[in-house]
Amino acid sequence: MTASSPTAVPVVALVGNPNCGKTALFNSLTGSRQKVANYPGVTVEKKVGPLTTPAGRAVRIVDLPGTYSLRARSPDEEVTRDVVLGRTQNDVIPDLIVCVADASNLRLALRLVLELKQVGRPVMLSLNMMDIARRRGIEIDTDKLAEQLGLPVVTSVAVRRGGTDALLAEVDRRLVAAEGATRTVWTAPDAAALRSAQREADRILAAVVKGQGGRDSLTARADAVLLHPVAGLVILLAILFVMFQAVFAWAQPGMDAIEACFHFLGGLVERLPLPDLLKSFLKDGLIGGVGSVIVFLPQIVILFFFILLLEDLGYMARAAFLMDRIMGGAGLHGRAFIPLLSSFACAIPGIMSTRVIDDRRDRLTTILVAPLMTCSARIPVYTLIIGAFIPDREVWGFVGLQGLVMFGLYTVGIASALAVSFVVKRLIWRGQPGEPFMLELPDYKLPQPKSLAIGLWTRATIFLKRAGTTILSMMILIWALASFPQPPEGATEPAINYSLAARIGTAIQPLTEPLGFNWQINVALIPGMAAREVAVGSLGTIYAISGGEEATDKIAQALSSQWSLATALAFLAWYVFAPQCASTLAVIRRETGGWRWLWVTFFYMLALAYVAAFLTYRIAVAFGGG
Repeated sequence: MTASSPTAVPVVALVGNPNCGKTALFNSLTGSRQKVANYPGVTVEKKVGPLTTPAGRAVRIVDLPGTYSLRARSPDEEVTRDVVLGRTQNDVIPDLIVCVADASNLRLALRLVLELKQVGRPVMLSLNMMDIARRRGIEIDTDKLAEQLGLPVVTSVAVRRGGTDALLAEVDRRLVAAEGATRTVWTAPDAAALRSAQREADRILAAVVKGQGGRDSLTARADAVLLHPVAGLVILLAILFVMFQAVFAWAQPGMDAIEACFHFLGGLVERLPLPDLLKSFLKDGLIGGVGSVIVFLPQIVILFFFILLLEDLGYMARAAFLMDRIMGGAGLHGRAFIPLLSSFACAIPGIMSTRVIDDRRDRLTTILVAPLMTCSARIPVYTLIIGAFIPDREVWGFVGLQGLVMFGLYTVGIASALAVSFVVKRLIWRGQPGEPFMLELPDYKLPQPKSLAIGLWTRATIFLKRAGTTILSMMILIWALASFPQPPEGATEPAINYSLAARIGTAIQPLTEPLGFNWQINVALIPGMAAREVAVGSLGTIYAISGGEEATDKIAQALSSQWSLATALAFLAWYVFAPQCASTLAVIRRETGGWRWLWVTFFYMLALAYVAAFLTYRIAVAFGGG
């Protein structure tokens, strides 16, 4: 198989162990121009970004999932192996492999680069985080290392200006040398080859590295507190509590600004000389529906900010370590903590990241419970109901009651995930022990503003695209259902009572009446299967069309005047558990390789949602909330 045509854009693949700074290097090289997609046939993200080298050569940089060996044990490591070995589509076959290594922790990285050297592609080694290695007293003879490995070795500091110059210059040289080369048939190493590579890596390490290094002193002092079995858990809970308080406290100015913009647009449409039906479509369907979802963008950005900050800081691995004993008691692997915490932002990347779990049973259990974690799509629903029914006041003199309720909803999601995993482990995987939890703890690093900004921008644009596609289409559907057919002549009731939406909602009323739901809620739940946020927009559209200036301006005011507290609490309980996200279910089907576990997830979550809403409504009514 011959190399790609000289006119094609060369592909440079970044390969390395987890926590080696590979993604920071990728962000430094590509900046905000990167694109996130999925590898063909799998749901592991690939990040691709363009780069122009110092010689003016256009290349594509591909950031591959972290791996310790080409003898892959987990699905994400399989992706890296298949790309390196040329088993994927041609657009991701690398012309050059850059093995990125943490200069302060070289042992496993050297074994990986020796494996990469055997696959028949041009390879170079980039010693990243050299500043940290020097600070820890580690000296590396790079010339001797290059001689021992038989390939180019450069140093880099991804987070500093000019820290990638030597790397880029060597990329140019290697790509020139690679032109016209042939691709051979590659094979992955067997166990014997892996042991041999490790022995050779240890020999090279002893020959080229001076200084013991050891753990970073700041990291050691911090871990003495943060990994304490009691103090560490208290700190972790405090971090999560602050996170959820911030979702309310910090986001309000941004939400008010966005709400004012959409209110202005709605008023502008109201003053235009347009037919009433078209005016209703623009104001109630598009502006009111989509705007009622986009207004929650500041809260979602704040949530992602905390998650990205903790990841870049190096705290996520510590959180997984702290939660291992608790999660193990519930039947979850310690590595499941990171996918579950990622599911606070969105269950889809959370489910994707279960590929770091080697054991299939542990991975499947994590996939089944990940949708129970309170994702950012629930934030619009939670915020709407909490804002309408929970007073905005402080308790204990310093804690916001609304934020406390939000924290409680997140806690219920976590507790239910642990409870379901406990049941699954003892009923489905009974008598089958899991693998021990082993995790490398990286040194703490200061988060880089550029990486945080790129991450936040990427996730904000994903949310806005979702608002402009899935949510927009659902809002148009809801508006049409709520607007047609038109009321007959002489009708005395509100026009929406004669619509298809009212008929559909009334038809399923016998099923939801025990939950305290009205027909408007029923209508919102159906399109909400596409995306949870749609429920908020649906309610906004329905109550706006129902009439009343109050409903048009603020959904929360309409709900507080027409719903009982028991209904509101039951609605919250429903959304803690309901499987209302078609994209998540689709990813479950792809990750598990069939429809079986998709339907298992859908029906068990639907049953939990119904029971939780029923009990919540009945208890609230009994205590006078009806």
